[in-house]
Amino acid sequence: MRTDHLEQWARLLVRYAIRVRRGSTVKVRGTLEARPLIHAVLAELVRVGAHPRVSVTLPEAVHTFCTLGTREQLGHCSPIDLHEARRLDGIITIKSEANTREMSGIAPEKQVWMAKAARRLNEVIARKDNWALTLYPTAAYAQDADMAVADFEAFVARAMFLDCEDPVRHWQQQGRRQDKLARRLMQTRMVRITGRDTDLTFGIAGRTAVNDDGRRNLPGGEVFTAPAESSAEGHIAYSYPVAAYGREITDIRCEFKRGILVKASAGKHSEFLNRMLDMDAGARRLGEFGIGMNNGVTRFSRNILFDEKMGGTIHLAVGRSYPQCGGRNRSALHWDMIKDLRDGGALYFDGALVQKDGRFVV
Repeated sequence: MRTDHLEQWARLLVRYAIRVRRGSTVKVRGTLEARPLIHAVLAELVRVGAHPRVSVTLPEAVHTFCTLGTREQLGHCSPIDLHEARRLDGIITIKSEANTREMSGIAPEKQVWMAKAARRLNEVIARKDNWALTLYPTAAYAQDADMAVADFEAFVARAMFLDCEDPVRHWQQQGRRQDKLARRLMQTRMVRITGRDTDLTFGIAGRTAVNDDGRRNLPGGEVFTAPAESSAEGHIAYSYPVAAYGREITDIRCEFKRGILVKASAGKHSEFLNRMLDMDAGARRLGEFGIGMNNGVTRFSRNILFDEKMGGTIHLAVGRSYPQCGGRNRSALHWDMIKDLRDGGALYFDGALVQKDGRFVV
C-alpha cells in the first residue's frame, strides 16, 4: 500500500471516522497482515495526544481456538474484554484476514457459540457509538475479488477517496448527497423492492435513516435504516454470494411472511445458511435495509464492507438491528445480502418509483 495512502487513511480514521480528543483512550485491533496501517494509525493517535492500545492477533489463532475449544470455552465472553470495552473512548477495527477460508472446516455449531458469546461485547461497543471498521488489502481479499494485489489496493483507495487530495472534503460532499435520501426515507412508510424473482415489501414508518458518510464504516457510502420487525412480506433473490464464516453461500433466495424469514435456500451451503438463521429468535427477521451510493465501488469484491456500498444496489440484513435506527430486533447474527437493481430492478417508497435500473428517478 502506498505510503501517502496509508497516511491519508490514518488521518481519516483518527480525525474523521471517530471522535478522538487529547486524552482519549482508543484501541486499534487487527492482524499482523495490517501492520503498516496499524502503525500509521498508532502514530496519528499519538500526534493528537490520545492514549493508544494496540491489539494484534495471529492469523491462525481463531482457527486453533475453534478447533480445540469446548462449548464452554467458545461460548465464553471475557469479563476482561467487557471491562475494557466499557472504559474505552473509541475503537478502530482493521479487518485483515490472511485466509478468508480459514474457518471453512469449523462446524456451524461452534461458530454459533462464538457469535452468541460475542454479542454482549458487540452491544457494548455499539452503544458507545464511537467505533470505526475498515479493511486492509491483503492478498486473500484480492484473491476473493479476482484481482491482483496492486489492483485491489487501488480499488480500496478509490472507494475511500484516498486517491484525492482532500479525502475529508470528498466524504463531506458524499454525506450531503446522501442526506437528501436519508430525509426522504424518514418520510416513508412502506418500501417495495422488485426485480428478477423479487417482490418484497416492508415498513419503515417511525424509523431513523442513518447517513453512512465514512464515519464508522470506511469506506462508507450508504443510507440505512431498520425495517419494522413484523412487516416483511414477499420474496427476494439476491444477486451476489455471501462470503462469511469461511464459506461462500451462493444463489440465496428468501421468503418472508409477517416479518419472519419462513424459507431460505441457496445453491451452495444451503444447510449452513439455515443453521445460522436458526441461531436465535431474531435471526430470521430483517434488521437492516440499506441503499448503496458509493460510485467508487465499481465491482463486486466478495467483501460486504465494500459491496454493500456499491451504487445501484440495495442490501438487507437478517438479524440484529441498529438501535440508532430505532430497530428493536436483537440477535447474535447480522448478515447482509445484496440485490443489484441495475438490471431490471426497481425501488418504491409508498408506491412512488424512486429508483429504476439502479438510477434514481427525479
